[in-house]
Amino acid sequence: MRFRCDVHISFKLVNHLRSLAFEAIHVNQILDKWFTQDEAICHYADENDLIVLTKDIDFRNSFLVRNTPKELVRIKLGNLSNANLIMVMTEYLPTLQKLNSDGGFMMEIDQTSATVIKTPHSPEGKQ
Repeated sequence: MRFRCDVHISFKLVNHLRSLAFEAIHVNQILDKWFTQDEAICHYADENDLIVLTKDIDFRNSFLVRNTPKELVRIKLGNLSNANLIMVMTEYLPTLQKLNSDGGFMMEIDQTSATVIKTPHSPEGKQ
């Protein structure tokens, strides 16, 4: 899997994903760094088959209205420590691998669960 991590995602999580042999690119390493507009981030992620990893609700809205980014993980965990965020993301990696192989999706992770919405063209529709 390949991730594009948004500005509020720590480099500790980026490095953890890399240590597990995933490609992880922080927005501060590409385009206009932290000045990059959401639309450019979505386009870059879609063109390069990257899963956007973010805390920003604007990406959720873009996914639901414009179906971009094609693959999105939105973290709704507040000010969680980096260690706990890494633990939570590691727990959901097998699910993300399955979703990534099936096509477009959005996963929202909160304190108690993860909700998945697949794009309309996927066979299962909404979950």
